[in-house]
Amino acid sequence: MHPENISIADYTYVLPEEKIAKYPLTERDQSKLLIYSSGKISEDIFKNISTHLPSNSLLVFNDTKVVEARILFQKPTGGVIEIFCLEPAAGYADITTAMLQKRKVLWQCLIGGASKWKHGQILEKKITSNETEFVVSARYMEKKADSFVIEFSWDNDFSFAEVLHHAGLIPLPPYIKRAVENNDKERYQTIYAHFEGSVAAPTAGFHFTDRVFKLLDQKNIKKEFVTLHVGAGTFKPVKSETIGEHEMHTEFIEVAASAIENILNNLSGTIIPVGTTSLRTIESVYWLGVKIMEEKNPAELFIPQWFAYERRNQVSVEESLSAVLNFMKASSLKKIVARTQIIIVPGYEFKIAKALITNFHQPQSTLLLLVAAFIGKQWLTVYQYALENNFRFLSYGDSCLFFRRG
Repeated sequence: MHPENISIADYTYVLPEEKIAKYPLTERDQSKLLIYSSGKISEDIFKNISTHLPSNSLLVFNDTKVVEARILFQKPTGGVIEIFCLEPAAGYADITTAMLQKRKVLWQCLIGGASKWKHGQILEKKITSNETEFVVSARYMEKKADSFVIEFSWDNDFSFAEVLHHAGLIPLPPYIKRAVENNDKERYQTIYAHFEGSVAAPTAGFHFTDRVFKLLDQKNIKKEFVTLHVGAGTFKPVKSETIGEHEMHTEFIEVAASAIENILNNLSGTIIPVGTTSLRTIESVYWLGVKIMEEKNPAELFIPQWFAYERRNQVSVEESLSAVLNFMKASSLKKIVARTQIIIVPGYEFKIAKALITNFHQPQSTLLLLVAAFIGKQWLTVYQYALENNFRFLSYGDSCLFFRRG
């Protein structure tokens, strides 16, 4: 059966509201850890994860940083307009470039209360704090199929990233049904977050602490970092009956040549992405290599949703990653910036990842389908075990260590 024909009804489970973690634990690495390997389930706490990893492991982390993407503007009449900044409008090379814009930038956004905001109308918000005082304005420029183009402008030399830091709020996931609190600014972020651009966190990384990193170092477990800027589409439920009718969201990835070389040099070991975003990134790099080999000089570095399922010729990981490195060298690139729409569902053949650290995911979500692709039909047994043994679910919830089936 082609993966497009997968029925989403086969990938659901009952998730009681009380199982969803509304708040993080006091200590990150005290979360529960579910280990699934060779058909067996065991438990521990995350602090001890190094004891469950092979010594020849390479962990791959997503070092994206969540931006304060929600800005509330009050109209002169008193009504509130909420702007949720999704990604840069067309015309910017990448998210980092757009984040560094000064004085003015165009952004694709979701709008709460859009019917009350007329085209061309300018909203203003005055920001006053101990650090600074400035005014940020928002002009409604254009309506697209599922978003709006907004022009932001401000009266100082801050970058747009700095403007969001002062004017915005952390965008908690919609299933955490409470107001944002001060603690969320730190806890809805990994301790290694670096490159600003995500509107949702790579939550599998929440459990890592300096203490855990020291234990990993003592076991000579290596680390590498890639970047995938997580979009709001990660929360988009699959509403169609089959996966083929679902349009996967597109996200920016940035991977340094040194990271690709490190992965290439560690293929004989156990490469373990931390989170579904890291997994999507490294698997997308493989398919970029395939695309480069096919097209020699591709018009755009973009992996469409079903690209991986339309290729019959087998290309080794060594050949593919080497093709990416050769392309980068010929183009004088130290890092490759691309967009990926890859959807990983049962039937996908994993090329690089041999184990996965992740959290528990929502029913009927593309993230749950990815887990099912990784460990097979036993995903339901694993999730049922977690529900019956007091594991906490979703972003602020507990963690899993899955070893790939086969």
